[in-house]
Amino acid sequence: LAYCRHLSTVRTHLSALVNHNIVPPDRPCEASGGLSKEVWSKYQKDCKNYKELELLRLVYYGGVQHEIRKEVWPFLLGHYQFGMIKKDMSQIDAKINERYQQVMREWKACEVIVKQREKEMQSAIFAKLSSGSSIDSHVLRLAHRDSTLSNEVFMSVDEPDAEIQETPNGEDSTPIMTTLAPPAAVPPEERPLVEFDSPDSGLPSSRNYSVTSAHSQILSSIDDGQSTEEEVGGREEGRTPVGGRQDSLIEDRLCSQLDKLVTSGADSDGMSASLSSYTIELLDTVALNLHRIDKDVQRCDRNYYYFTTANLEKLRNIMCSYVWEHLEMGYVQGMCDLLAPLMVILDDESLAYSCFTQLMKRMSQNFPNGGAMDTHFANMRSLIQILDSELFELMQQNGDYTHFYFCYRWFLLDFKRELLYEDVFAVWEVIWVAPRISSRHFVLFLALALVTVYREIIIDNNMDFTDIIKFFNEMAERHDVQLILRMARELVHKVQSLMDNK
Repeated sequence: LAYCRHLSTVRTHLSALVNHNIVPPDRPCEASGGLSKEVWSKYQKDCKNYKELELLRLVYYGGVQHEIRKEVWPFLLGHYQFGMIKKDMSQIDAKINERYQQVMREWKACEVIVKQREKEMQSAIFAKLSSGSSIDSHVLRLAHRDSTLSNEVFMSVDEPDAEIQETPNGEDSTPIMTTLAPPAAVPPEERPLVEFDSPDSGLPSSRNYSVTSAHSQILSSIDDGQSTEEEVGGREEGRTPVGGRQDSLIEDRLCSQLDKLVTSGADSDGMSASLSSYTIELLDTVALNLHRIDKDVQRCDRNYYYFTTANLEKLRNIMCSYVWEHLEMGYVQGMCDLLAPLMVILDDESLAYSCFTQLMKRMSQNFPNGGAMDTHFANMRSLIQILDSELFELMQQNGDYTHFYFCYRWFLLDFKRELLYEDVFAVWEVIWVAPRISSRHFVLFLALALVTVYREIIIDNNMDFTDIIKFFNEMAERHDVQLILRMARELVHKVQSLMDNK
C-alpha cells in the first residue's frame, strides 16, 4: 500500500520533472570521456556526421574539455545553433557586436546625464547648507533612495563589515538579511532567531524565511517607491515660483547637454536627441542601478586572477548594457556572479553579453520578481519525500526545515558560490544540456545529490535548520563535484525508472 501511495505521488508531482525518454551513457558509444577536442574538431570539419543530441549526450555524461570551452559554450547557451557554417556564425557575431555597441552608447549617454544631475543635486544641498536654510525633504529622499532600497538578495561573503544591528541591551543581534523593504519597516520580533558563522548565509532575504512573504515585501517596496515619486511630483507642482525656476534652469541645462552629446556622438537611429526620452523617473532608476552595479563589480571574485581592473570594467559594461535593456527588473545582487564565469571562459565582451542574455532567460526567473524559487522548493520537498523518506522525517522533526530555504543560494546562482571556479564550469555545462538529455529541472537533482552526499553526517548529528546552514557554508568550495554530478544523474535515472514502472 505504501509503495502504491509513493507511485501515486510520483505520478502527480514528479512526472514533469524528468524526460521520460532515457538517454543511456553507453550507447551509441561510451560518453564518460565527455566532449573532447578531437571529437569537436571532427564535428567542425563535417558537422553533418554528428547529431546535436549526441554532442549534448557527451557533455552531459563527461563535460567539455577545458581547451575548447570557449568554442563550445556559445553553442550550449544558444548564441549559435549546432550545424551553422562559419559564415553564418560571423554574421551573428557582427550583428551582436553592433547591437552591443549601440546599447553601450545609449546607457553611457544616460549615465552622463545622471552624473551631471547628481552634481547639481549635491551643489544644491551644499548651497542650502552654507546658507543655513533647510533642505527640501524630496531632495533628501532622492539622494538617499539607494541607501533604503537594497538590491541584495543575500549578504555577501565578501563583505566582512556586513551590517549587524544591535539589540536594545547593546548586544549584537542576529545578522539580518538585507531586503528591498526599508529596515525600519520590519519589527524586531519578526527577525529569525538563528545565528550564522558566516555573514553570507545564502538564505532568501526574508525575515521569516517565507519566499511568498519576501515577494510581497518586494512588491510593497516597489509600490512605496512609486508613491514616493508621485509625492515628489506633487510637491514639485506646489513649490514656490523661485524653486520652480531653479528646477527649470537645471532641466534646461541638462537638456542642452544631452542634445549636444547625442548630436556629436550618438547614432541618430539608436537615440532620441531630446531629454523627453529621459524622464525624471528613468534617471532615478538608472542612477540606482548604476550605484548597485558599481558596488558589486568592485567585489566580484576579486581574488580570482582574471579580474584585473580592465576586465572588471568590461564586466561593468556588460552588466550595465543588460540592465539598460531590462530596467523593469533592474540589477539584483547575484547577477555579477552569473556573468563572471562566462567572461573568464569567453574573454570577449560582446560574446559574453550575448551568452549572458541567453543565460538570464532562465536564471531571471529565480530572482525576486520571478516565480521559479517557490516551485524549486516545492519540488525539492516532493523529491526528497519520495527518494529519502528517512531524511525527510528528520527535517520535519528538527524544526521542520522541509521548506528547503537553505537551498536558496544554490538555485539563485546555479551553485556558483558553493564550488571552485573550475568546478563551476563543469557543473554549469551539464545544467545547460540536461533539458535535452534528462531533465529541465536538473538543478533540483544537483541539490538533492548535495544533500544526499552528506546525509549520514546530517542524520548522525541530528542537524536542525541552523546546523545545516552552518554546515553547508563551511563546506563551500570543498565538495567532490564529480561525485555530486554522478549522483545527480543517478537520481534522475531513478525517477525516470519509476516513471517506466508506474
